[in-house]
Amino acid sequence: MPMIKFKGALIAATLAGVSFAMPAFAQDTIRVGVTLRMLDEAGQVFGQMIVDEFDAVNKAGGINGHKIETILLNDECKPDKGVANVNRFIHQNRVHVIIGSTCSSVTLPLVDITAKEGVSQITPQSSNSSITGKGSPWIFRPAVAERFSRGVYAKYAVEDVGKKVAVLYTSDGAGSAFAKGLIETMKDTYGLDPVYANQVQETDVDMRPHLLKIKSLNPDVLAIGGQADSIARILQQSYEVGIPAKVQRVGSLATGNASTAKLAGDAAKGAVFIGFFIYADPRPNVQAWVEMMKTKYKLLKPDHDVSMAWDTAQLVKIALKNAKLKLTDDALAEDRAAIRDALANIHDYKGLAAGTISFCADPTPQCRDGNRTPVFISYVKGGADYEMKLVKAVTLDIDTGLKK
Repeated sequence: MPMIKFKGALIAATLAGVSFAMPAFAQDTIRVGVTLRMLDEAGQVFGQMIVDEFDAVNKAGGINGHKIETILLNDECKPDKGVANVNRFIHQNRVHVIIGSTCSSVTLPLVDITAKEGVSQITPQSSNSSITGKGSPWIFRPAVAERFSRGVYAKYAVEDVGKKVAVLYTSDGAGSAFAKGLIETMKDTYGLDPVYANQVQETDVDMRPHLLKIKSLNPDVLAIGGQADSIARILQQSYEVGIPAKVQRVGSLATGNASTAKLAGDAAKGAVFIGFFIYADPRPNVQAWVEMMKTKYKLLKPDHDVSMAWDTAQLVKIALKNAKLKLTDDALAEDRAAIRDALANIHDYKGLAAGTISFCADPTPQCRDGNRTPVFISYVKGGADYEMKLVKAVTLDIDTGLKK
């Protein structure tokens, strides 16, 4: 993997087995490790945006007089790369806090590492409910967990569309969590099983055999779980096999990624999903941010991945400002704990997300799933110039989706 140059960030990479050593850090700097999926334009943008947010802090004099060093790595949504990145952050870079990952399948194994090593980890987008269900006191999530959104998905599918639901999903963490949550909620709340449910691999290209079986069952809803490229492929191929437009396509979180609409083209039209954010939100702070993204990053319609990356950077800045840091080698463990406690003390943060974000000290989903306001969105138009509309925002009870 070639060296990627991001303004204001230090990046390590390996090429043909040759390691690029990280430079030494000044004693009085705050070190932030960032591991993200940066395989498309949107991923590159929110990686750069996080770097730029901390770079702006440095230009303004730092946080409490201390500069921030940002180490940005691309994990490519691969668990082994994410694990390698985080181990490098902790043991080589000796970071104070970690941002990442964006993929649930990567974030899940990282939670065990950060818990063992005592380093705060804040994931911008990963939605798998097991992430905070592990009981780690070091994990924080400003995104909407699947436990909140799955109840809304089931309610919409069964009550608003129809009881015959077909589910097709990929094997990644987010896709599996989406399908499991939807199926369990349908069963527990409505006494219904899907008419079809099957898992495919993330690398599978031809979904048409599954979709032909689904077509023969005449479902009311086609529920799709996975990452953006897989969702787009299923949307396209569902029309290729003749599943009519009257069958409501309902997608997991990544359906709202800009790349999904671009890849799916016209097949995205009418698809419904739960997200954290919509660029059409009329709030002044959101519209000011959208305009900034257009001007600075040439991103005309930023999606919830980018918005949550921005909100995450703000939350980390708040925690770093409020933590009393010594920033010496001997105080590294103490400083990491201080950042954890400062994150846990953030309450009612108002940013780009539809609802407020709050954390607390207990290592429970109720304290670490900071955002419980999913936004219901549908595509009006697909393709590169896609358009969306806001259906509604729903703030749920803090215990939603947890086993009694």
